[in-house]
Amino acid sequence: MTKYLVSIHRANDYDPAVAEDKAMSRDIDALNDEMMIAGVRIFVGGLQPITNAKSLRRQPDGAVIITDGLYLKTPEHVGGFWVLETADFTEALAWGRKAAVACRASVEVRPFH
Repeated sequence: MTKYLVSIHRANDYDPAVAEDKAMSRDIDALNDEMMIAGVRIFVGGLQPITNAKSLRRQPDGAVIITDGLYLKTPEHVGGFWVLETADFTEALAWGRKAAVACRASVEVRPFH
């Protein structure tokens, strides 16, 4: 069995208070229940808004600079994720498809080493 990161990607201006309705919450809860029943879910976590993020960058002299915001300057960010343990990549992708539908978002599935 291999572990996989299934990450949910959101636009930087994503506002869960506006975008997430009862149906979406119900779909995500149902997916979490399904993952638990299947025994594949190791960990799940939603992340706070990007306004609460801090980035740490090591400088050539060894100093570490802390700045507000995301590390990568991109139009999207990781809004939450699951760590799953599945038999193979095909099964992990099937869970990723379900996550994309439930979360109404783009999803990345990536195996751990």
